[in-house]
Amino acid sequence: MKEKKIVGPFKQVVTMDKMSLTGALCDKDLHIIEDAGVLVSEGRIQEIKSWKKLEKEKGFEKEIVGKNCVLLPGLIDSHTHMCYAGSRVRDYALRTAGVSYLEIAKQGGGILDTVKKTREASEEELEQKLTERARLHLNQGVTTSEVKSGYGLNVDDELKMLRVINSVDNDQAMDLVPTCLGAHTLPPEFVDHKKYLSYLVQELLPKVKEAGLSKRVDIFVEEGAFCVNDAKEYLEKAKDMGFEIVIHADQFSTGASSLASDIGALSAEHLEASTDKEIELLAKNNIVANVLPGASLGLGMGFAPARKLLDQGCSVVISSDWNPGSAPMGNLLTQAAILGAYEKLSAAEVLAGITYRAAHVLQCGDRGILKKGLLADMIAFPCADYRSILYRQGQIKPAFVWKKGNREK
Repeated sequence: MKEKKIVGPFKQVVTMDKMSLTGALCDKDLHIIEDAGVLVSEGRIQEIKSWKKLEKEKGFEKEIVGKNCVLLPGLIDSHTHMCYAGSRVRDYALRTAGVSYLEIAKQGGGILDTVKKTREASEEELEQKLTERARLHLNQGVTTSEVKSGYGLNVDDELKMLRVINSVDNDQAMDLVPTCLGAHTLPPEFVDHKKYLSYLVQELLPKVKEAGLSKRVDIFVEEGAFCVNDAKEYLEKAKDMGFEIVIHADQFSTGASSLASDIGALSAEHLEASTDKEIELLAKNNIVANVLPGASLGLGMGFAPARKLLDQGCSVVISSDWNPGSAPMGNLLTQAAILGAYEKLSAAEVLAGITYRAAHVLQCGDRGILKKGLLADMIAFPCADYRSILYRQGQIKPAFVWKKGNREK
């Protein structure tokens, strides 16, 4: 997009500007411009001001959307596993019937079932599936999404997944941010966790770095996955290679929050098991708390303590964890609204967690806020009051979605 255009009018433009990156927020902190429009040029916002003033501007195309719409920055989903093949619908039915994860795994289900199907899938098949999921996410208002590897668990298939994520990023509107999660769990070919992590350091990460397939490395620290000591050694080596670090932390047991603090991770992600001790540690060390209500809903377990994290001064980000096993829903807005109801979060805190705070943890400083110079990633909801969006818990869908100023919906 190279032409200049004026988009509007909007009953409210919720800019998310001038707000803190950390700690609790009140709705009065929201910067809202009433009866306004947006001047867009070359994919970026040039000006936001009164529609009456903007509509008098000469020489600009006008994109009229109707008077009773609320404009927000495009949503940002900073933790997903959207690149995969197969389905775990059988696992879900067994789990809701009371069958344990261990028993499901013994019956051929669990994460290794997805690994098997993803390894069998061609790059073309994975690209088609990821493109479909990205399009659905975009229609729901998500304009940027992180996507992890982690269902390959060997050099060839992890590289295959990362190539697919980068290819789909280039071929469709939504921006995808790839993360290397080779250390998702122990693959069937290995019996020793340390040897597998050494294999990743020696064989996988150099190739990821050389090909520029990802700038980020993640690891699942949990009983049955990787222990804190082994993870620390792995992450220190990844960090020495120049990767940014994020950690699957405190989902079922604690320990990884301390590792995130020691290693200087960008974020600790999950945190359902975090106690006051872990919360204090994350806040003290300025580690972003990336909470995943989709996993709580999919597994039927408690939510991460988002209220306590915010009150302690953490930056709390909300992500969908979209994956075939524990978080199959994928609807970020619905999940964030439900989390807000359970954890008593203000609308400002929920919206911050899926816009500018999420942009920060992905190191995408050019989005997540509607202001001059930033990307025109914008979504408009067919309502006159921004509070209706969370009130309806995802039932009000974006009527319009713009990516870099181009209308996608």
